[in-house]
Amino acid sequence: MSKRQNTAEEEAGAIDLTPMLDVVFIMLIFFIVTATFIKEPGVDVLKPEATTAELKAASILVAINENDEIWIAKEQVDDRLVKVTLERLYAENPKGWLVIQPDKKASIEKVALIADAARRIGIEKVSVATEKS
Repeated sequence: MSKRQNTAEEEAGAIDLTPMLDVVFIMLIFFIVTATFIKEPGVDVLKPEATTAELKAASILVAINENDEIWIAKEQVDDRLVKVTLERLYAENPKGWLVIQPDKKASIEKVALIADAARRIGIEKVSVATEKS
């Protein structure tokens, strides 16, 4: 008889962790859904210097190396496919920024090509990355 009373008392004092686990799981899902993922360009560039450089967050990074090759999401992209690739990335994150990272030796025509494609798609927040001098 005393064994039954002890078991009942132990069960009454036990804390049910199921609601807490449910809350933690819902929070995890919330953070995963609302997270912004940055697509790295896939190539390192030497950015030009500027006196008015400021740090901004970006979700779409496009790099132009010294050979005027365009890199988006770790893949080299042909000039004719820049708009299509940017459309795909912008559809994944419509609130995202576009940052163009040109090399010091990259031509301004490539920067203009990417900026023009971004404006045609509807990306309003376009920046050019530089190093602060």
